[in-house]
Amino acid sequence: MASQAGIHRCNVSPLSLSSLYACSHSPSSSKPIILTSPSSKLNLRLAFDGSHGIFRIPKVILRKHGIFMAVARADSDCIDEGQTKEGVESSDALSQNDDMHLDGEHRASQMKKRVLSGLGIGISIGSAVLAGGWVFTVAVSAAVYIGAREFFELVRSHGIAAGMTPPPRYVSRVSSVICTLMPILTLYFGHIDVSVTFAAFVVAIALLLQREKPRFAQLSSTMFGLFYCGFLPCFWVKLRCGLAAPALNTNIGRVWPVLLGGQTHWTVGLVATLISISSVIAADTYALFGGKAFGRTPLINVSPKKTWEGALVGFAGCIATSIVLSKILGWPKSLLSMFAFGILNFFGSFFGDLTESMIKRDAGVKDSGSLIPGHGGVLDRADSYIFTGALAYSFVKVFLPVFGV
Repeated sequence: MASQAGIHRCNVSPLSLSSLYACSHSPSSSKPIILTSPSSKLNLRLAFDGSHGIFRIPKVILRKHGIFMAVARADSDCIDEGQTKEGVESSDALSQNDDMHLDGEHRASQMKKRVLSGLGIGISIGSAVLAGGWVFTVAVSAAVYIGAREFFELVRSHGIAAGMTPPPRYVSRVSSVICTLMPILTLYFGHIDVSVTFAAFVVAIALLLQREKPRFAQLSSTMFGLFYCGFLPCFWVKLRCGLAAPALNTNIGRVWPVLLGGQTHWTVGLVATLISISSVIAADTYALFGGKAFGRTPLINVSPKKTWEGALVGFAGCIATSIVLSKILGWPKSLLSMFAFGILNFFGSFFGDLTESMIKRDAGVKDSGSLIPGHGGVLDRADSYIFTGALAYSFVKVFLPVFGV
């Protein structure tokens, strides 16, 4: 039977991956020694080589678990001080090199996942936006449901719940379903006033009738969830599907196939939605790479990685994208309107991102979920769009008619 010992209790000697380190030992026993670690599921079986009086560890085990030091001391005098010091130095150097190599591979793998996921999301969203109608609305509702579930899980997390009483789980689930129905009701009725009022009333009753003592923190967090995850995304439905006036100055509409709707398919809502979404993507992308290239000055404590330099590059990229696409699509006509639309898109994107960062920071998590490889959860990807839809819709319905630009 094999002898067992805890790894944390063994005096171990350095071992490089390129060779098997060995120490001599009197062949007093032919039984293998198994080293176990209580903090992991790792078991090391040390096979005794009686002909040479040494213990050996298979290299494959070392590579698999990233171990750079292994064999237990058999005798106190099996390795002299010089050998030990030299082994430690070579092991540390190899460990640093392997760590850098593994870190580079991990970053490359994450970037690959991020790019592939981003392309898939972009194609899906682009197709839904072009289709419009129920296709677009159902896509928004699906994203809203997942995002609402992520939000209420964040509210129930240890970081936030430690300072407040989270709403009961059944209230969170009901609220997620209500948020999901809001975009559909918006498309069907054309407005969202009644649905939001009714939803708030139902949730308030559910909280008041719970068995436990109702708390104001439960009511406030639930109402904010309805507003943040349900009410605000409805403006994307109103923007894309509610503004049905044809964009007559759009050159693409003139050559758009009749089978796909012809020129009447290119409405003001479609053009405004495409410009707004593209501007948000540009703001995030330019800010990311601008921050990596020029970032020096921290911007805000809520998101320590954001810098003033990255924000300014993102602002410039968002404005430029808005103006270029407006010129191509022929809406809006004046340069002032293009510039103002770009500014609204940037600030909606920027503060939407910071709002979600604040929520995650209080919850003590890095990502809201893990649904999208390389990106995190739906809220991590949609945070920049939550406020932007309402601002874009207000720009078209209020700013343009009032100021006539």
